Amino acid sequence: MELQFAKWQGTGNDFILIDDRQGRFPSDDLDLVRRLCHRHFGIGSDGLILVRAPHEAGTTFHMEFLNPDGSRSFCGNGSRCAFAFWSGLMDGASTARFTAIDGVHEARWDRDVVTVSMRDTGPVRTYDDDPQADFVHTGSPHELVHVDDPDRVDVCAEGARRRHAPRHAPGGSNVNFVQVSLGAVRMRTYERGVEDETLSCGTGVVAAALSALHRGLAVAPVTVHTRGGVLRVDARAVPAGFAHVSLHGPVREVFRGVIDLSA
Repeated sequence: MELQFAKWQGTGNDFILIDDRQGRFPSDDLDLVRRLCHRHFGIGSDGLILVRAPHEAGTTFHMEFLNPDGSRSFCGNGSRCAFAFWSGLMDGASTARFTAIDGVHEARWDRDVVTVSMRDTGPVRTYDDDPQADFVHTGSPHELVHVDDPDRVDVCAEGARRRHAPRHAPGGSNVNFVQVSLGAVRMRTYERGVEDETLSCGTGVVAAALSALHRGLAVAPVTVHTRGGVLRVDARAVPAGFAHVSLHGPVREVFRGVIDLSA
């Protein structure tokens, strides 16, 4: 069986994109998902995305996102790449309304930038026993650790330790190391499901921006610098948390290919 795919990246967060509008990809075959995402024995990526037929009336497609370990979640950068990929299938459609694991999202092209709406969030919580750390769920759970210099953090070691902390049981959390200076955020992320540092994480970028807003260190829109590039987050504080949240940034197709799944 041959499988056609495209490889996309959003600020260094890279994904395998598959046109699965016919629903033929065996998404329950987690060994296959893990093999395709493996950087030595497969295509290699931070996740696999299936663009499927709409699941709800009034939407244009459904995005199914699988982490390299086969687990499912929402992915901010992945959703921006999924929209751009779908747009290409639709002869350059400029807007879309789509579903993902956490509900309905909207996306659009803003010149060469893709903007995606994020779900409203609850309040950012600061830990009583760890006042430099916040937590917020932005479609995926995120811990935000405010540090003097993210470049001096052993992200893999410290991220793995915090990711599996008892307070994040049973599913664990993504962990972000954040520095805010002059209203802009600089950050690094350890992603659960990838179990490694990634060059960027869309839901983590949103979480870091909300943490900076919560602490009064920034005003919206917030510019966020990751190792893979620069993104922007807009949001409005409301009594329940944050609303009108959106993620803005570049995306790019890296290559297209065909892989023989029987090999």
